Amino acid sequence: MLAGVHHVAIICSDYQRSKHFYVSILGLEVIAENYRHERDSYKLDLKLPDGGQIELFSFPDRPARPSYPEALGLRHLAFSVNSIEAAVKRLQGYGIAAEPVRIDEYTGKQYTFFSDPDHLPLELYQL
Repeated sequence: MLAGVHHVAIICSDYQRSKHFYVSILGLEVIAENYRHERDSYKLDLKLPDGGQIELFSFPDRPARPSYPEALGLRHLAFSVNSIEAAVKRLQGYGIAAEPVRIDEYTGKQYTFFSDPDHLPLELYQL
């Protein structure tokens, strides 16, 4: 029935800051950028290397996401990378801290977590 994940939607608090993070730091390609006047909202479509997409929205006065302790619902967004070491080094070059690299006890693969500008949990998972 399902063919894959088409997109993940993220609501940010500071559109320009988050756009910089996802485009300039994480390196995602802009597909389309639209300002929706009636909602006072931007919608930025970003392309992931595997063809999936992230929709980045800005809406005024949205409540923060409850994360710690973790709330019910979507837990985090994980990106696959070829090299955890290179990805973490790139993040550190922008002053973004990542947790210590761990080993998935079931797959033996390396992974780590970091946060976007709104403290949304993101994961890097080595292929």
